[in-house]
Amino acid sequence: MDSFLLQASVFLAATVIAVPIAARLGLGSVLGYLLAGLAIGPGLGLVVDTEDLRHYAEFGVVMMLFLIGLELEPRALWAMRHRLVGLGGSQILLTGGLAMGAAMALGFNWQVALAIGMILALSSTAIVLQTLSEKGLIQTSGGRATFSVLLTQDIAVIPMLVILPLLGTVPSVVLSPDGSIQRHAVEDAHHSLSLVEGLPGWGVALVTLGVIAAIILGGIYGARPLFRYIHSARLPEMFTAIALLIVIGIGFLMMLVGLSPALGTFLAGVVLANSEFRHELESDIAPFKGLLLGLFFITVGAGIDVELLAQEPVSILGLALGIIALKGAVLYVLARIFGLKGRGRWLFTLGLAQAGEFGFVLISFATQQHVLTGGQGDRMLLVVALSMLITPLLFMLFHWVESRLHEEGEELADDEIDMQGPVIIAGIGRFGQLVYRLLQSTGYKAVVIDRDMETINLMRRMGYKGFFGDPTRPELLHAAGLDNAQVLVVALDDPKAVNRLVAYARRMRPDLHIIARAKERTHVYQLYQAGADDIVREVFDSALRAGRYALENIGMSEYEAAIAEQTFFHQDRTNIRELASLWDPEVPTAQNADYLARAQELERELERKLYESLETRDKDSKDAG
Repeated sequence: MDSFLLQASVFLAATVIAVPIAARLGLGSVLGYLLAGLAIGPGLGLVVDTEDLRHYAEFGVVMMLFLIGLELEPRALWAMRHRLVGLGGSQILLTGGLAMGAAMALGFNWQVALAIGMILALSSTAIVLQTLSEKGLIQTSGGRATFSVLLTQDIAVIPMLVILPLLGTVPSVVLSPDGSIQRHAVEDAHHSLSLVEGLPGWGVALVTLGVIAAIILGGIYGARPLFRYIHSARLPEMFTAIALLIVIGIGFLMMLVGLSPALGTFLAGVVLANSEFRHELESDIAPFKGLLLGLFFITVGAGIDVELLAQEPVSILGLALGIIALKGAVLYVLARIFGLKGRGRWLFTLGLAQAGEFGFVLISFATQQHVLTGGQGDRMLLVVALSMLITPLLFMLFHWVESRLHEEGEELADDEIDMQGPVIIAGIGRFGQLVYRLLQSTGYKAVVIDRDMETINLMRRMGYKGFFGDPTRPELLHAAGLDNAQVLVVALDDPKAVNRLVAYARRMRPDLHIIARAKERTHVYQLYQAGADDIVREVFDSALRAGRYALENIGMSEYEAAIAEQTFFHQDRTNIRELASLWDPEVPTAQNADYLARAQELERELERKLYESLETRDKDSKDAG
């Protein structure tokens, strides 16, 4: 117990010291965790054995995939099928094949070379997705392509675990005549809990399909009554308990049939993505996911064999850099083939260039199955860990490249819009944000499109969904649901873009209610002619409020000032609609005689209305007295 408390204190102390420093230096939390592990492991020698701890820490990856699944509706996952098979499959085959060829060129036999190729074909789901989430990049074109490849790699781990025992020099898997799997006694000790042990091939398939079907059906039909039952207890900690039970239980169930726990929980997350309890699950799981992922990164850093690195620094560091260069070259070529452009191409290339945490699993398994020797396994572990350690630096390189792309004026790829709602908001600056927050807080869904990537990233970091792209592009508007939307809010900064968007939307949807932001009075006239229904001048409402405060402080009561404000507001709206019919964009306002004459008449009418409203208020007060 004392030892456990000591280790817990060491890990937590290293975390709270190293991670904030790394974050303030702009290095990101992942590099902070890795450096913390290096400090308490090889540096100070406070942690010696991290293998058992890593098994628990890997559950952070499982929880992360569950949360990702919650963000993906089945329709969105089906839409990714081409990238999952084409982009992800091509990456695994090309990277694995080239790595295998390089290993054979270095003198390894084909079995060892194939194992090395499979290990190096994988990238770090934990580091990459954590970094993409922190930086708000996961919904960009490059982020979605990166996620597709990572998901394909996680799925590919299953056949890799099947292939590795067949490559071993000592056969550890024997098939009986009936097709059932027979293992040695030593291995049986590690597989005592299994639903498929000893079953024929068709039995394994049936049990596996049954478990997957149970997860899907349970999520569709069992989640709602289960959460209602938990809700009836009215104990917040019960929601946390059920969230953990879902993740851990499904992970264990998948292990019983020999499948990846991460894949099982990801599937459960996708099934529950449309559930009304999705946000509750996210908030309950997120803290555990963050801590376990941090612990995982620390164990990676603490497990780096510095002595071996000191003995062979050139070869090991050269191998790590060579892997990154090889994978980067393959990824860049695939990015061009599959149409990724600009920042998306570089994010995809640099984000996936490292080896991954599943590499640790495959290396350990390959060593147990006598595919790799102990020395080969140690070197592979070190190379994989070093490549992961370099990953945050690759993201820093990406941001440098991105800044250069901006300087050169290269166009960024628009996001693919995968949701629709009753309201479309074009532009999410200060004006659009207030509209969006009001709609969101009252339970209405709005699709947000903006051309400013920094603003979209800020929205994503705050937990809101937005899409990067030019809202004036017809294809983006229709993808966002222009054909079925009830309201379009145009909150762009550029008056010409606002006019163009309003005119196009009115032409496509005569029945659509259009609310537009105007810079000043002349812009209001332009928007009325373009077809806007409601027009909001930027400073009009705030100026009216300031005027009301002034009236209150020079003798009027709050009620009288409010009456004056409301009268002015309604009369001005009436006046401006009438003046819009007289305004001519081809004639300067100062030379438009009809417009000027009517404007003066309406101004006098406004003064008369205000006077009458206050007189009526005074008369009513006297009668009441």
